Amino acid sequence: MIMGRIRTLLIKKLGKKYFEMYKDKLTTDYEKNKLILKSLISIKSKKIRNKVIGYITKLMKSKSA
Repeated sequence: MIMGRIRTLLIKKLGKKYFEMYKDKLTTDYEKNKLILKSLISIKSKKIRNKVIGYITKLMKSKSA
């Protein structure tokens, strides 16, 4: 059995919050979302911010499919 990436509750909670707030501006491309959300959200930790953006990108891909 292959397991996927495990994301913490904090990443999922923040991801869903920002996904609902900015879903009209987001795309399925990680790099574009990174540039868009860098200016919109204020997460100081680069590592957590990138994980949240990755989760949001995954949500966008699953919603568009």
